[in-house]
Amino acid sequence: MSSSDLVKDIDDLKEVLGIVTDKVPGILRGLRDVLYSKDAAENMADAVATFYKRLVDAGIPKEQAMDMTRGYMINLDDEDD
Repeated sequence: MSSSDLVKDIDDLKEVLGIVTDKVPGILRGLRDVLYSKDAAENMADAVATFYKRLVDAGIPKEQAMDMTRGYMINLDDEDD
């Protein structure tokens, strides 16, 4: 590899790293906003409440339904990771 090829490769790498530096923070902020938005919280709350209500409606004792719902909520949270 000639020194001019090496210089070109270094310049190309600098350009790529510059683009990554500019774009990645915005992408991460966008993902955070989607995962932790008001809409996401409302959807999770609706899902958890529906899960609990259906367990209770099906005759599961409230304390057991609450324990099952906690497990369900943890699983929902783990799916977002």
